[in-house]
Amino acid sequence: MKKTFLILLACVIALTGCATTVDTQPIYDNYVKRFDASQPSIRHLVKRSDGLTINAREFGIASKGLRPTLVMMHGFPDNQHLYDPMIAALSGKFHIVSFDFLGWGASEKPPLHRYDVASQRADLDAIIAQLKLENVVIIVHDLSGQSGIDWALDNESKTAALVLLNTYYSPMATLKAPEAIEFYSKPSMIRDLAIWGANKSASRFQSGLSNQVGVFMSNPASRETYVPIFANAAPSIRPAFFSSTSVLWAEIDQRTKEVPRLKQFKKPVHIIFGSDDPFLNAGVAKEFSTLFSNHSLNMIAGAGHYVQLDDAKAVAGILSAKLGVK
Repeated sequence: MKKTFLILLACVIALTGCATTVDTQPIYDNYVKRFDASQPSIRHLVKRSDGLTINAREFGIASKGLRPTLVMMHGFPDNQHLYDPMIAALSGKFHIVSFDFLGWGASEKPPLHRYDVASQRADLDAIIAQLKLENVVIIVHDLSGQSGIDWALDNESKTAALVLLNTYYSPMATLKAPEAIEFYSKPSMIRDLAIWGANKSASRFQSGLSNQVGVFMSNPASRETYVPIFANAAPSIRPAFFSSTSVLWAEIDQRTKEVPRLKQFKKPVHIIFGSDDPFLNAGVAKEFSTLFSNHSLNMIAGAGHYVQLDDAKAVAGILSAKLGVK
């Protein structure tokens, strides 16, 4: 008992000890200023049915109604800036909407909210309704896979295509969780102490997030640019991060019953995965290809989990070709 207590105490001390806080705000502000200058957008504050607010951006307004609308959905622990290189490559061709899920990025962050797939679905429903979007291409990555796929299944008539970027849905044979996600998704006293410690030490959580996100990127230039962009919001996303991870495996298991619906989905499904991702890996991509009858499978060599950052040009080129736009 004494040994166990000492181990737990050591963990708490390690988690709440001093860590150097990196001031990423100037980096973030300068990045956003440059991007906004190069890619003008309309900013929206979208209200959910419960009154909570989502931050969204709209690009390529001239193409609205003439071509499909690309709705870009991020995962965790990142935000809508994940898609900025793709937006730069595609905004002259398509109408594009990106947004931060509740709890992430620049969207509202109620601390006691349940951040699960149902909440993400409410975000997406609000975006589609308020911006009056039809003929949409739902683009998902990582955590947003379940809410995006569910929406497409329930709204096939409004869906032009579904695009899967290194994501997951139901239990899959080769699916693996990254170390941090695996740790925080499994109930234990150590995990609870770690969450307590992370909530006491914003700098340590920010440092851990930066290290984990950096591992996900294969392109050094992407790592240098985007790790500070995602780390900037680290202290404020802690409620969403811990809530989302706590329901991860239950949400995956629940979608076992939805798999037959995937096989019945008739709209095009474009699977575009970075081949270097060891977690949402090539095996997951291939399993998706067996679940959707009308699919294309595209593996991008040299790209990792953040395929849209590691090789935005390749992803944008595949999308343009598959959607018939030069």
